[in-house]
Amino acid sequence: MILAAGRGERMRPLTDTTPKPLLEVRGKPLMQWPMEALAAGGFTELVVNIDWLGEQISGRFGARPLLSERDALSISYSDEGRDFGGALETAGGILRALPQLGELFWVAAGDVFAPDFVFAQAAVDRFVAGGKLAHLWLVPNPPHNPKGDFGLSAGGLALNSAIEKYTFSTIGLYRAALFAPPYCGIPAGNPSGAKAPLAPILRAAMDNELVSAELYTGPWTDVGTPERLLQLNTPR
Repeated sequence: MILAAGRGERMRPLTDTTPKPLLEVRGKPLMQWPMEALAAGGFTELVVNIDWLGEQISGRFGARPLLSERDALSISYSDEGRDFGGALETAGGILRALPQLGELFWVAAGDVFAPDFVFAQAAVDRFVAGGKLAHLWLVPNPPHNPKGDFGLSAGGLALNSAIEKYTFSTIGLYRAALFAPPYCGIPAGNPSGAKAPLAPILRAAMDNELVSAELYTGPWTDVGTPERLLQLNTPR
């Protein structure tokens, strides 16, 4: 799943006329980078949630975009704006799309630039064998999030409490069981359009040692401001 429903308030005025995931980084829409990376890893069935100016996203990529000579994608869209009048936050959006996602799935944000991240089948295989409900990729803390989000144990568990914390990259593997009781009380499909953040669900599962994690040290940018976008697009 590619998360692409946010308004992008901090990116205004750029996002007044263009949804943030379609803002270009180095010649491509921002969200196309993880789409291509997923396809290169063999993960070609995507769900994209949309809201603000979402018709531009579905119009840009359609149902079966061919992003390279060898990587064709199949995309379905979860239109939260059409169905509920606005975005449902991260967990709410995942829950809405859950019937289309199956028992195990990737999630990546369409407004994060991580050009070297590899969506590997080997990572999925390790996740399946490990039996956890989620596996997160953490990154060194950027200047805008100096305190970080989660800790990382020596044994590879994500931690609520730790002396040293890292920032959640937004890239993760999930089991559908994470989005069910006791961690979440919203039904799969989110028929009422409930808004729900992801962090409380993850933290509850972390308390039961059911979330694993690893540190990713490749290039990574949360493209949250026009200044960060300009920096990425400035030749070095």
